[in-house]
Amino acid sequence: EAGGPDSIYIEPNDLDMLQSNLKMLFNDLKMRNRMALSGREYVQRFSDDRVADNIYEIYKSVFAVDESESLAMPKKLSALMITYNEIEHIDAVLENLDFADEIIIVDSFSTDGTVERIKANPKAKLIQRAFKNYTDQKSYALTLATHDWVLFMDADERITESLKKEIQDTLKYRSSKASAYYFYRVFMFKEEVLRFSGWQTDKNYRLFRKSKVHFLQERIVHETLVVDGKSDYMENKLIHYSYKNFYDYKNKMIKYGQMKAREEVQKSYKPNPYHFVLRPLYKFFNQYILRLGILDGKKGMIISYLNALGVYARYRELKRLKKQQRMAAVR
Repeated sequence: EAGGPDSIYIEPNDLDMLQSNLKMLFNDLKMRNRMALSGREYVQRFSDDRVADNIYEIYKSVFAVDESESLAMPKKLSALMITYNEIEHIDAVLENLDFADEIIIVDSFSTDGTVERIKANPKAKLIQRAFKNYTDQKSYALTLATHDWVLFMDADERITESLKKEIQDTLKYRSSKASAYYFYRVFMFKEEVLRFSGWQTDKNYRLFRKSKVHFLQERIVHETLVVDGKSDYMENKLIHYSYKNFYDYKNKMIKYGQMKAREEVQKSYKPNPYHFVLRPLYKFFNQYILRLGILDGKKGMIISYLNALGVYARYRELKRLKKQQRMAAVR
């Protein structure tokens, strides 16, 4: 839609929905300001220069008009991935990445048959390495890429045909304009799309130049890519099969929370009732109410609860680690 991902969309004939959303916006100044800021950023895609560039790219693709031989020469692409026990996803994601010039997978000694499936794929190159944290593993994988342009995927992500074409066109025509590209993601709750619950604007860097980026070493989970140069984003979305079942997602949120605690263990504050009660409650309220998880029904409540549980797990682990530090200091 022309309003962009941060707009609120309603059914045109649903007066109750219109009324409730207007009331929410009238009463939430921060949300209005955030939407206005995002809208101003989003509308830049319709600037005269950008529209002219897009039309020019269409003409070039239709008439095969090249400014030079090198302009029409697609850049080679390295597809990278880190894995551990991804037997449910590995065949599909390898097939999904078949258009890349090389596929490199760094596996943390999977035990469920993932390794055998990777070895059976003639295009995939397997390296096994012990897992320390996400940033360390992805940084290592990045060093293995032969080509400058890298597509870094998670095993539970899928590229649609339209996104695949956009990636290929970008490497052929647009690669000089940006050093890295965000991919917006569609969150899948099992086989159903989760439309709200805080995932409306979920995005991550997935396509970038190896020579222009590095991972921020201070972050060991939800890794952060530092980009030297301009960033842009893809028009088409990536499909994210993050939620397999309740217990799988629960364990994932607890694991992420515990790793986040390791990031913060050197900070001076001590976990207290504010962190154990109010922070998880706010996380739930923010995703279920403010980010409209309630419109996702039962799915929205489950996701909001489990994400709040991840916050609780973070501070529980942080308390344990700080206690461990104090006992070590006494000894």
